[in-house]
Amino acid sequence: MSKHLVRIFPNLAGSPWRTTSPADTTYNCIAWALGETQRWWWPDPLGQYYWPQNAQRESTLEAMREVLVAAGYMECLDGSYEEGFEKVAIYLHQGVLSHAARQIPTGAWTSKLGYLEDIEHQPQALAGSAYGDVALYMKRHQG
Repeated sequence: MSKHLVRIFPNLAGSPWRTTSPADTTYNCIAWALGETQRWWWPDPLGQYYWPQNAQRESTLEAMREVLVAAGYMECLDGSYEEGFEKVAIYLHQGVLSHAARQIPTGAWTSKLGYLEDIEHQPQALAGSAYGDVALYMKRHQG
């Protein structure tokens, strides 16, 4: 167990989780949630990172929702596993976009933790002072 991750995300200590790949600076949580590992996604206003053209470059829930809707997602009630769907969880910290996670076919969730590792976890295990809380779940048909 990576002690540095438990220091950053104390709720990991009370739930099952595991590291699934090493630290990598090429991609981040939003890219990972959308299945990409070749570039860093972020809605920075200066355009330093990739963000879909015509999407709002703001670190808001609305901007993230817009990107997900364009990628075929629709809102859903919760993070429970639904056969035939892939889900994402969007976290806000003090009203600002902070993280995205993706559900995998086992029903667990996977996250890229900034420049750090990728992990499998439960959504609430990352809630707290670093990422805030899950503000939105969205799903799309697997395909």
